[in-house]
Amino acid sequence: MICSHLSELHRSYQHIILSPHLDDAALSCGGSIAAAVAAGEPVLVVTVCTAAPPVDAAFSPLAQHFHAEWGLSPGEVIQTRLAEEQAALATLGADGLWAGALDAIYRMPQAYHSRETLFGAPDPVDPLVTTLHELCHHLRTRFPQAVIYAPLGVGQHVDHQLTCRIAAQLAGPVMWYEDFPYVARDGELERRLAQLDWPLRPLARAIDERMNARLAAIAAYASQLAELSHSQLGRAVDAIEAGEVINAAVRAYAQRVAPPGAWYGERFWVRA
Repeated sequence: MICSHLSELHRSYQHIILSPHLDDAALSCGGSIAAAVAAGEPVLVVTVCTAAPPVDAAFSPLAQHFHAEWGLSPGEVIQTRLAEEQAALATLGADGLWAGALDAIYRMPQAYHSRETLFGAPDPVDPLVTTLHELCHHLRTRFPQAVIYAPLGVGQHVDHQLTCRIAAQLAGPVMWYEDFPYVARDGELERRLAQLDWPLRPLARAIDERMNARLAAIAAYASQLAELSHSQLGRAVDAIEAGEVINAAVRAYAQRVAPPGAWYGERFWVRA
């Protein structure tokens, strides 16, 4: 089930995943989502940036670059990515809430006009801060006992950083997931942990039985895989090869962070 407003949700959730974009939850913690659902624990994936920009907008060179990398026209981008998300969440068995914010490259094109600015310090007047505050307040009020999961902000994407920061202000149980594929790059995790001003400790979960579900969900985001393989993993490949590159990277990292006795894992961070 996919909804666009909290009022449309009619069940309780034990796990709520804040996903800045249409792919982050599956990429980063899809195995844990599938495992929770299999254990009878309902999961809600709240995707923040799901709004379509006006098709006649003056897109920045950076946005045009991403459109070309994805092989999509401006009018196709969001429609295609929403369909991918719907397929991925169906694979994982999770419900979805689409929050309706604009991605940074559409929201503040003058501020986030290059990779350096998109993966740099968030603009001090970014309206996403208010959006996230309101969204998280309503989620916590509606689901006071749920564990809310947010991106750690590894890789420095501004949308991830802001989601991480606002989640840290919430009362109740909060955990942070490692942003994949950014976390697979040497030194990125350590760099991010050094930036945060609250102490965290790691918690690894085994996903041996749910790795195939995670990979299948990731495969649903076909428009994104080649760009991610190129920009984050350093492999310039076509769309077919990109799936193989991403799968190999997912498996390799999941082996690195697996808890004792497990083959694959996903690692989260909790307040120390």
